[in-house]
Amino acid sequence: MSVHKIAVIAGDGIGPEVIEEGVKVLEAVARIAGGFSFEFTHFPWGCEYYLEHGTMMPEDGLEQLQKFDAVYLGAVGYPGVPDHISLRELLLKIRKQFDQYVNVRPVRLLQGAPCPLKDVTRDQIDMVVIRENSEGEYSGAGDWLFRGKPEEVVLQTGVFSRKGTERIIRYAYELARKMGKSLTSISKANALNYSMVFWDQVFEEVGREYPDVETKSYLVDAASMYFVKQPERFQIVVTSNLFGDIITDLGAAIAGGMGLAAGANLNPERIYPSMFEPIHGSAPDIAHKGIANPLAAIWSASQILDFFGHEGWGANVLDVIEQVMVDKKALTPDMGGTATTVDVGTEVVALLSTIHIKHV
Repeated sequence: MSVHKIAVIAGDGIGPEVIEEGVKVLEAVARIAGGFSFEFTHFPWGCEYYLEHGTMMPEDGLEQLQKFDAVYLGAVGYPGVPDHISLRELLLKIRKQFDQYVNVRPVRLLQGAPCPLKDVTRDQIDMVVIRENSEGEYSGAGDWLFRGKPEEVVLQTGVFSRKGTERIIRYAYELARKMGKSLTSISKANALNYSMVFWDQVFEEVGREYPDVETKSYLVDAASMYFVKQPERFQIVVTSNLFGDIITDLGAAIAGGMGLAAGANLNPERIYPSMFEPIHGSAPDIAHKGIANPLAAIWSASQILDFFGHEGWGANVLDVIEQVMVDKKALTPDMGGTATTVDVGTEVVALLSTIHIKHV
């Protein structure tokens, strides 16, 4: 029996509540499927840890995490700790040091999910956004000159290396080829005359190796409009770190809200652990109330299953998420229900045990 070793960083706010349900679902899948199991090790890192120790994670935190096959992250951020500290000293630190240069965000309108767009069918919102995850606008490069003086100047430098740009674009081309789908690049070359001109050039260069892949290119402002007006234009999308961060939240909004938003941070070569997380944030206003929606964390659990080669079970978990939303018996208040976080996780486990398994 194969054992998948998972480091769990439940984090802040609602993180521990939703991650507990995701862990419950993964354990249930392993129990039902047989042939593999999960070994979870919990780390108490995050903002509460920071307030006690002055750091988001211990000095040897990355060394500890490197022993695992994957990281399952809940949420980062809480009042009293500046966002740039909570983000850069845990989440971005893990992404960069473990070279998790591929961020995968599914934007898919599941059956039963609420959609704010009028007269849109499920098949019109079904895309995967591939976001560059290690450099670009979030590289942290720049300077702060003459601080506090009238001539104060700040410089924020986007870093676009050929290696970083080419490998994310190539990953997206490979995925589009594998799935038989079109690939759309989103940039802003008309205004960003170095970084995005270079991005477009690399997209065209790599594309010559994939003549079978249909391609499109949009400016990010036009793409944002089409996400709302004509989402069916998009199947596989590749874009930079900043633009990917923004358009994936827009994608979540049209596909049921942040309560259904999941993301994977991948090191495709598997030299380092990859990391999986719900994207909704720590939501401190509803923490400890038992009403947080765990479906995004459970969708992240399905991505973990995919990552370990159990794609059939990953698809089964998505089927069950859909069934929960269709049945409406166990939905949290953000989706119009009265169920608790634990109720939703328990319902997912119950359905996994009883539904007809389609994908294995």
